[in-house]
Amino acid sequence: MTINEFKIRAYGWQELAILYAPNLTPESAGKRLTMWVKQNPHLSEALRQAGWRRGQRVLTPLQVQRVVEYLGEP
Repeated sequence: MTINEFKIRAYGWQELAILYAPNLTPESAGKRLTMWVKQNPHLSEALRQAGWRRGQRVLTPLQVQRVVEYLGEP
């Protein structure tokens, strides 16, 4: 059995969300990640400072790093 290690790279929003909530549908996982970001003002600000904009579909590696800093690795 191999253990896949999480890599910091560009991810689609739903792609990253699914890693955090693999048992949810992609749509539900995306909504959950959005909720987590909205409910955490420090994470929201860190993403904004990293260049994230509402509606952005692909996160840069820096933005993914910010999510992981606040939510931990998926």
